[in-house]
Amino acid sequence: MDSDSKRTGRTAEADPGLLGVYLNDHLAGATLGSELSARLASAHRDSEDGAVLERLATEIREDRAALIELMAALEVPVRQYKVLLGWAAEKAGRFKPNGRLLERSPLSSLEELEAMTLGVVGKSACWRVLRTLADHDDRLDPERLDDLLRRAKRQAETLEELRLRAGARLATSAA
Repeated sequence: MDSDSKRTGRTAEADPGLLGVYLNDHLAGATLGSELSARLASAHRDSEDGAVLERLATEIREDRAALIELMAALEVPVRQYKVLLGWAAEKAGRFKPNGRLLERSPLSSLEELEAMTLGVVGKSACWRVLRTLADHDDRLDPERLDDLLRRAKRQAETLEELRLRAGARLATSAA
């Protein structure tokens, strides 16, 4: 490690440009996930899963904000075009055929919950990469990243329960 790396707590090998691409790609996904979780919570507001989905949507918004804070700490600029692409991808996903023309079908919820699950898995992967970097970069708080990882694990478990229930409802609606 050179003297500049010792002073800043940063590794000399890090390529901030590549890290910026990586984090902005995750920000695009976080934007999509935030929009999707809000839509899912709204669609189920009056159901037995409504409160759980609302809590998840709030946490996912908070996780997106945490990512932006971490990017700022790492001096990674937010690329607005990627944020816009994540937002647009979620809106475009609404036009996917779901077996019903003018209303939500049970398939919509199942597929949205599966997409949310994949998003949380991706978010966990990002938190783990940042957690590894935190061991060598004093701009990152290892405890904060550990908290984010624990929350992502809880989110994945909750989404799996909701996904399985949605699958069961889909199976019973087809019978």
